[in-house]
Amino acid sequence: MSVMEKCRSAVELTGGRVLTWSLLGRLPAAMAPIGTLLMASQQTGSVWRGSAVTGALALGQAVGGPVAGRSADRHGQRRVGLPLAVVNAVALLALVAASHWSSPLGWQLLPAALAGLSTPAVGPLARSRWLHLAAGRSGPASAALWLDGLIDELTFTTGPALVGLLAALVAPAAAMLLAAALVGSCGTLFALHPSAPPGSDARRAPAPSTVAGASVDRSDRREDRLLAAPYALLLATMALLGVAFGSIQVGVTSTTEQLGRPGAAGLIYALMGGASACAGVAVAALPARFGLPARLRAGTVLLLVAALLLPLLCGTLAGLALAVGCVGLAVAPQMITVFGLVERTVPESRLGEAMAGLVSGITLAQSLGTAVAGWAAAAAGPSAPFAVTCAAALAALLLALSTATERRYLSRSALPVPA
Repeated sequence: MSVMEKCRSAVELTGGRVLTWSLLGRLPAAMAPIGTLLMASQQTGSVWRGSAVTGALALGQAVGGPVAGRSADRHGQRRVGLPLAVVNAVALLALVAASHWSSPLGWQLLPAALAGLSTPAVGPLARSRWLHLAAGRSGPASAALWLDGLIDELTFTTGPALVGLLAALVAPAAAMLLAAALVGSCGTLFALHPSAPPGSDARRAPAPSTVAGASVDRSDRREDRLLAAPYALLLATMALLGVAFGSIQVGVTSTTEQLGRPGAAGLIYALMGGASACAGVAVAALPARFGLPARLRAGTVLLLVAALLLPLLCGTLAGLALAVGCVGLAVAPQMITVFGLVERTVPESRLGEAMAGLVSGITLAQSLGTAVAGWAAAAAGPSAPFAVTCAAALAALLLALSTATERRYLSRSALPVPA
């Protein structure tokens, strides 16, 4: 299936309008962490206080994401997504107000935690919704996951860039107000769209496995257990990606400051997003015989090679941009592959929870990577965070080489590997 055919198939499945709502509705989740950090740090005059408020937000997102996904799987995306969108918008506004009035730290931590807990998890719910709409059709399901991966990459890089632009031209609070407006409007429209699944009671029963040697008993055990080995390994893979993301952010920021071009950090990080999006488009051209586990192994090799370029080329701005762009080439294919493997191995009735768990894992791990890389930069110099990136990439490669096999990731349905 060509790129244009795949894009057309995905849009025909989802509909252009709800696809737009899903894109805009997930932007606030990407904007809120960096927006909170900039806003709280500026208002309090303390990076530590800003980091504490941002940490409360990130912890809330990590805890609330799987809960929202599980609730949506059971009770329907409309009944869960609508109140979450409203509460999240109000919480973001409360956080802006608390910061503006220079409230005590505790009064800023409360709305930050609530904003994280009430994040509607539009991205994970969208992937679950597309698979529900596909109803077992391999072509549309594959196309929808591919396009959704590109949308995730777009929002992942556009969100922070938009925050930086508004912070520079207006104020950090302007970005948070925009995030509140987007989640209140587009998050609500996404939740209310007729395509929203009604809940697990109305879903079709998962089809029995058609893979030779896969017994019904084994399928039943998987139905009852989300944290089985395949999903746990995918969680670990996404967590290592998160550590890499966080350490790269710190490394790019500290290195550009050392080179006397701190304003270039946002552009270089956006370059990684652009390269990642281009690589994500290219995934559509991969042959079906190049299976998902093989793609995961190959992707981690590419990630490690690109990560090793970071400490080697970071002496100049051009070299740093080249190395970061190479890292970007591995990001979207890895994320698309992981989401595809989750779809193959997780019970359909728990897809929303599973997708949200992956996002929560990468969010927490990114915060951890940022903290460790910040300590490394302070202790060993501006390029030291890239050692954290290389370590995370090496761990991801060892994990993939030792576990990513077709036998381990047996398909729960008749869906073939996405082309």
